[in-house]
Amino acid sequence: MVSVPRLVIAAPASGSGKTTVTAGLMAAFAERGLDVSPHKVGPDYIDPGYHALAISSAASSGASGAGRSRAGGARPGRNLDAYLCGPDRIAPLFLHGAAGCDLALVEGVMGLFDGAAGQGELASTAHVAKLLRAPVVLVVDASSQSRSVAALVHGFASWDPEVRVAGVILNKVASDRHEAMLREALEGCGVPVFGALRRTRAVRAPSRHLGLVPVAERHAEAVDSAAALAARVREGCDLDGLLALARGAPPLSGRAWDPEEEIRRAMDAVPGAGARGDRAARPVVAVAGGAAFTFSYAEHAELLTAAGARVVPFDPLRDERLPEGTGGLVIGGGFPEVYAPELSANEPLRAAVAGLAASGAPIAAECAGLLYLAHSLDGEPMCGVLAAKARMSERLTLGYREAVAVSDTSLAAAGTRVRGHEFHRTTIVPGAGPEPAWGLVHPERRTEGFAQGDVHASYLHVHWASVPGAAARFVDRCASPAG
Repeated sequence: MVSVPRLVIAAPASGSGKTTVTAGLMAAFAERGLDVSPHKVGPDYIDPGYHALAISSAASSGASGAGRSRAGGARPGRNLDAYLCGPDRIAPLFLHGAAGCDLALVEGVMGLFDGAAGQGELASTAHVAKLLRAPVVLVVDASSQSRSVAALVHGFASWDPEVRVAGVILNKVASDRHEAMLREALEGCGVPVFGALRRTRAVRAPSRHLGLVPVAERHAEAVDSAAALAARVREGCDLDGLLALARGAPPLSGRAWDPEEEIRRAMDAVPGAGARGDRAARPVVAVAGGAAFTFSYAEHAELLTAAGARVVPFDPLRDERLPEGTGGLVIGGGFPEVYAPELSANEPLRAAVAGLAASGAPIAAECAGLLYLAHSLDGEPMCGVLAAKARMSERLTLGYREAVAVSDTSLAAAGTRVRGHEFHRTTIVPGAGPEPAWGLVHPERRTEGFAQGDVHASYLHVHWASVPGAAARFVDRCASPAG
């Protein structure tokens, strides 16, 4: 049994202010010197970046140890997605990320009870709160209501007896009089009010076609916003009361997720695997980063490292060469469409990526990575590894997917089943190569992506914690390239 002080920050619906309130709470608690562990329900890559920045930026306020774990490293924002990773992995992944923290804060997704389409509570904030046995604090947009807020809160608190709605933070409150009316209405509801935040235009994160603009693209401005959020939360919220509520969460049973243990199990399940263990040098896996490639789950690098790789980040917008000794390349998601001219202008790196693919080295590309490997993106030349052209589209493709590996690739043997997520406003023609990467089986049936040599390129985002064999297989291929 492990005791971790924790809260889930939820809302009745999207747009209520979960992200701003959660980031403000994280920054405010970190300013107090608490070691705060940030988490996000669902597949979203962008919010965890704001969480991590809110915590780490608190160090500039002079709080000792703020933004850093007991081990001395900065805590990354981590996702808890019961669809992608399975319900049984949620508590272990949480315990892994929150190890040694003073307080863990988990931002929900959409409305409290909204989950994977057509699958009941699966992957909803309520589902994750149950799995974590965590008290829920409901962020309510009070801008257009007064007494009705009590009916809303009562409904959410009583809908599922297994979900403990233990508090409310009122957001977008207009005035002292408005706040008094809201608090009076909630007095008989049985759910305490832990804060009331005024409407403000001082702290807003800009959005575009896929949601918030990532932290990497507006770091200085985001740091200022985090400080303003912390001040707003300090003034409007009962931090002592929230901390006491978090410390009252019951212990969690089970063991923390361990990337090294996961890799050992994956390798034991693959006959003949483990060529990397016979080599003195650890293969270098280059991982794309920078402003154009910001989407990555923290567990991916941890699994690659556990599998024996030396993970080296690089920025395709700035670096003209791949890291020295690159034996494999991982290009995750992001916004290459925003930086297509700049990516295209970096001709030396595009040539290096094409050369690496031609050499037979393994390359794993997801969504943005798929676009970068294409012949062109919105008419701008890309790496030309794939005979496909990509462009921006008016249509948003969004949702969970079930898929089966069609071909043997650097990430999966044919027949491997995975759960993934699509999230893009681009299209690529053709949508699949002669040997596709995946066969989607739910909610629609089609082939998707490219399996070309040891290149695996696809729109599908997969959380490797659910398939640790992907990291083990990839590093094995880096040690013994197919070519």
